[in-house]
Amino acid sequence: MQLQPEDIIRRPILLTEKATRLLEDENQMVFEVSPRANKIQIKSAIEGLFQVGVTKVRTSNVRGKIKRMGRGHGKLHNWKKAVVTLKEGDTIQFYDEEAE
Repeated sequence: MQLQPEDIIRRPILLTEKATRLLEDENQMVFEVSPRANKIQIKSAIEGLFQVGVTKVRTSNVRGKIKRMGRGHGKLHNWKKAVVTLKEGDTIQFYDEEAE
C-alpha cells in the first residue's frame, strides 16, 4: 500500500527543549511520522508538503511509556520520530511569529 505524504507526516514536535535547540542551532526539525514509513518516503513527503530541501533524515522508534490508569497499568503506543535536516536557508513556519 502506497502511503500519501499526509499519512506519513503525523505532526511536528516543536515544544520540547531539544527540538527548539535543534531548530535554532542546526536547522533541524522533529516530526512524528508513520511507523511504516522509511527515510526516502519521509524525505519526499517533507519536500512535497513544505517545499523545502532536505539533506538528511534520521529516524528512531520510541517505545510507549507505561502509565498508571486507575488501579492498573497501561502502555502508551509506540511511535516513530524523524529528525530532518533542512538545506541552508530553508525554514518551515508553523505559526505567525509576529503575532506574539
